[in-house]
Amino acid sequence: MKRAIVIVLDSVGIGEMPDAAKFGDEGSNTLVNIKKHYPSLNIPNFISLGLGNVNGEETHLLGTSGSPVGCFGKMAERSIGKDTTTGHWEIGGVMTLKPFPTFTETGFPAEMIAQFEEAIGTKVLGNYAASGTEIINVLGDEHVKTGYPIVYTSADSVFQIAAHEEIIPVDKLYEICEKAREILTGEWGVARVIARPFIGDKNGSFERTKNRRDFSLPPTGNTILDLAKAKGLTVAAVGKTEDIFEHRGITVAEHTTNNVDGIEKTINFIKQDFGGIIFTNLVDFDMVYGHRNDVEGYAKALEYFDSKLPEIMEAMKEDDILLITADHGCDPTTTSTDHSREYVPLIVYGKKLKGGVDLGIRKTFADLGKTVMEHLGIENDFEAESFLKDIV
Repeated sequence: MKRAIVIVLDSVGIGEMPDAAKFGDEGSNTLVNIKKHYPSLNIPNFISLGLGNVNGEETHLLGTSGSPVGCFGKMAERSIGKDTTTGHWEIGGVMTLKPFPTFTETGFPAEMIAQFEEAIGTKVLGNYAASGTEIINVLGDEHVKTGYPIVYTSADSVFQIAAHEEIIPVDKLYEICEKAREILTGEWGVARVIARPFIGDKNGSFERTKNRRDFSLPPTGNTILDLAKAKGLTVAAVGKTEDIFEHRGITVAEHTTNNVDGIEKTINFIKQDFGGIIFTNLVDFDMVYGHRNDVEGYAKALEYFDSKLPEIMEAMKEDDILLITADHGCDPTTTSTDHSREYVPLIVYGKKLKGGVDLGIRKTFADLGKTVMEHLGIENDFEAESFLKDIV
């Protein structure tokens, strides 16, 4: 009945990695920079777990604990990237050493777009890199008039399709995304095709809805989810986790509308009796606040999650391990609205585990996955190092 509860705070980075300059991310530090710009940030439960004790030049600004009840550290990403897919896959034990293709500069190739238009039976609008909230308010009126879906990308390896829910119903938009996913392989193999439904009356008033869906490539190797499911264990996916792992290795899934919903569904799973993995993604940090450079909103979302930590911890069984981390950064205080190449925090807690253990700077996110596998007694070939012996 042992379990691992993995909660990914999407984009909550904790300082630039040594190669951040190659990604244009010098100076990024999502957590610390939020604290600097929003000094009233109050996350006492995180601090009691050791978040402010994590190794870093300015991490102490978050607040430190003299006797943390949790174990703490940070992890470097070995994969080449700074996106949702590479981050989650590496947490799950799979490295991505060849970056996914991006189309930021020129948009998608004419041949690709022609194949996509033929597959869906209509023209498309856009085909350039843009903010999702902006492009729908530039091309929204034309989309409503013509019925043509809006295609765009970003600095990440994504093919995003936006459509008004009254013009292209959500289920139809998902079908369009599935057709795109079939085309986007090989040299066109972007990490994710993303459905971006929106509503509103006219340019300037359009806004995205909670019906987003991600259509990912399948992981290139076995993840902790695959291995746990193969052993007959329960693997509960909360949020967009199921989409990121392309529905692999999951026995039960709960999609969510926002962080609040995701936290409640996670607590509900924790209260149930089963052995295996609960894997949660809380996307609002990234989607709602990070990409929109909303420092105050990001801070308040952190405070809300912090306020729920006691309930999460109290619901845990005696042998449960809680691992809180992130998949990349998205510093809302910089001029960029894209992800940032950052270390991610590693906070570990269990009712039977040691407290106050400094786990240092891990060489790969996969150390988390390796630890989960050792905790569950599952053999694996991940190129990583478990830290279980340090915390039990």
